[in-house]
Amino acid sequence: QVQLVESGGALVQAGDSLRLSCAASGRTLSSYRMGWFRQAPGKEREFVAAISRRGANTNYADSVKGRFTISRDNAKNSVYLQMNSLSPEDTAVYRCAADTALWGTSTTPYEYEYWGQGTQVTVSS
Repeated sequence: QVQLVESGGALVQAGDSLRLSCAASGRTLSSYRMGWFRQAPGKEREFVAAISRRGANTNYADSVKGRFTISRDNAKNSVYLQMNSLSPEDTAVYRCAADTALWGTSTTPYEYEYWGQGTQVTVSS
């Protein structure tokens, strides 16, 4: 079983950048596909980005495409979400998730078996 801990959330201004990190422990991260999801108050959980086990494949929500970049460093057991050109609409709790499927990526939260507690990102206008 893997444990996930997110960090890097902050209060920033519109247009700023942030990099979120997700550190894994308990098992090697290369055993998992990874994803980032977010949930704003009063809204449903939303897919943000996903990356395959070795990082060859990535997938993004249309709302973040071109602004956010997901990456991973399996040697450091970490996954990252680089967020540029942030807007108030990006305000949410961001959570990373792990999935033991072998191939590709997934945008579906129900396919992810392990979740971190989340980190708050607040973007002021």
